[in-house]
Amino acid sequence: MVENHLQSYVYSPVARTLHWLIAGLTLAQFIIGWTMPDVHHDTLPTGEIAWHLRVGAVIVAVMVVRIIWRITHAPKPAELSPQLRFASNVTHWLLYALLVAVPLAGWANASARGWMVNLLGVLPYPALAPKGSSAGMALGDVHSVLAWVLLAVIALHIAAALFHRFVFRDSVLRRML
Repeated sequence: MVENHLQSYVYSPVARTLHWLIAGLTLAQFIIGWTMPDVHHDTLPTGEIAWHLRVGAVIVAVMVVRIIWRITHAPKPAELSPQLRFASNVTHWLLYALLVAVPLAGWANASARGWMVNLLGVLPYPALAPKGSSAGMALGDVHSVLAWVLLAVIALHIAAALFHRFVFRDSVLRRML
């Protein structure tokens, strides 16, 4: 057993809010992504595709805030073995990287299609690729593959949290609740 005592440290309300906001937005984004029609060369950004773009734009904005918060408010580390601390750090930074890379690849693909990406219908985001860009179009496939990788890392993250709760019986999960 790695640890069996209670840890008193809890993430700040801002960190917890950002965590659960990203979790909810990501869940919504996966649901929208699975239900939206396939995107083809002449597809227009309407219906679920428009919602996918909107939610992705919000994820980008919230992730910027979350990264700034994390850099300026480093959390107190959990009391873990060096191996578990390493695995935890790698997983968390991989989640951050994917939560930036997936929407950026989608945004670049949208830009290459000539689709406008904006935050809450108000703040237009700049194009990340010129219209018709082959690199921007190829990033649509990268977006899809990275989304599946993100889903796998999220599953690992959830499994680790549950493992801490039910096997180690420590307070690692409670830090974020």
